[in-house]
Amino acid sequence: MQLLVALPILFGFSVASGMLGIGVAFAAVPLLSLFLDDLVNEVHPLSLLLNGITALFSVFGFAHAGLVRWKRAAILSIPTTIGAPLGALLARHTPEVLLWVFYFSAALYLLYEIFLAEMTEGSEERFTLALVLAFPISVMTGLIGVGPGFLLVPVLAKCGVHFKEASALNAVAVVPSSFAAASMHMGHSHLDTSLVVYCVAFSAVGALLGSIIASRKMPVELLRKVLGLTIIGVTVYKLFQIIRGD
Repeated sequence: MQLLVALPILFGFSVASGMLGIGVAFAAVPLLSLFLDDLVNEVHPLSLLLNGITALFSVFGFAHAGLVRWKRAAILSIPTTIGAPLGALLARHTPEVLLWVFYFSAALYLLYEIFLAEMTEGSEERFTLALVLAFPISVMTGLIGVGPGFLLVPVLAKCGVHFKEASALNAVAVVPSSFAAASMHMGHSHLDTSLVVYCVAFSAVGALLGSIIASRKMPVELLRKVLGLTIIGVTVYKLFQIIRGD
């Protein structure tokens, strides 16, 4: 896939990820793998970098709307920032086929949480449960190069945090964890500088736009559907490509 085709798609994914505060990596991994050959040394570092950038610009939008609870977000950032780089290190010693198996398994779980599982209201004790789960989630998502955001949002919501607040909390926590995980790959990556600059620019603008739209106008159920449809689209296409042997 040519860069001129991929960049508008990446922009659309970034708008969707900005709406949800999850970072764009989960959608970016299969997209970037269509025109980058090295999963661990090219796709993972770039997707994690873009994840941190899009999460950061999402924070601007959510903070402007007053949705970020900064103390909670700072606490949530601790297990995610410790766990994600550990997962990134493990990825360097894991066969690529297993990384894709883990990726598609995570996609199936997330789709179940979005379309089938019920979101219930919780309490402060259930936020503590989310903190406990944040560490293994971050290790696993660092392993597949996507950052913890796409799983933390439904986990926080399932633990009783309002969906928009969960998105805002998650956006803050994803920024340091994504950059920390990306740093584990930088000594081995061989990315073209112009590619990185273009991807960062398109992703940042898309994420900021998405967070502004979500914080002001988007109903919660529509936000969840945006997330689910985004994941379905990119994962089905990538799975089809793998099966064909492209």
